[in-house]
Amino acid sequence: MDRLVQQFFNSAIWWRHWEELARGLGLTIGLAIAVVLTGLALGIALALIRAASGRPIQWAIIVFADVFRAIPPLMILVVIYFALPFVGVRLSGLVSAWIGLSLVLSAFVEEIIYGGLQSVDDGQWDAARSTGFGFGATLLIFIFPQALRMTAAPLTNRTIAIVKNTALGSVIAVPEILNVAMSALSVSANSTPLTMAAILYLVLFAPLVICSRWLEHRFPQRR
Repeated sequence: MDRLVQQFFNSAIWWRHWEELARGLGLTIGLAIAVVLTGLALGIALALIRAASGRPIQWAIIVFADVFRAIPPLMILVVIYFALPFVGVRLSGLVSAWIGLSLVLSAFVEEIIYGGLQSVDDGQWDAARSTGFGFGATLLIFIFPQALRMTAAPLTNRTIAIVKNTALGSVIAVPEILNVAMSALSVSANSTPLTMAAILYLVLFAPLVICSRWLEHRFPQRR
């Protein structure tokens, strides 16, 4: 037991590296917020455009969503960070992680929101159109809020799942929590920094998981 404590819960190493881990936590939070805001905005916009457009645009959005849902997020980050420089586009690891994870999140958000839009009863469309509202106004004012309410829980769950992939930023030199923890581990030859990283991830994501569970009960999926 003493060896376990010394290897994973060493207080001396904890205090030696806590400032580095705190900076990594700050960067992870900033990256997560950026990914959520960009991914949700783009995904919602694509879902609304798909609902209001003709076949060619719909198929283009479907291809986008299917591609970014099918490819592992790590592969997307690697392509953006390592492949784009060969065509003259050089992005930092942080920007690459932000763009890659935002695209992945937007693909899932688009499918979830579009599914919600399709689930709204046709009578809602008819009622709004009968009062003089056009297609666009009906979609934005009446249909979209109902779809958002129905998809709140799966949307939150998927957002959490994608945002946890900020840890993949360690592969492309983003100094987030895991990257800093691995560096500290190599310096100290001790696993305590990984324990610290796990605790920080728990502190960061546990409230989101609790919020997701609350939404599942507050807005159950039903027509």
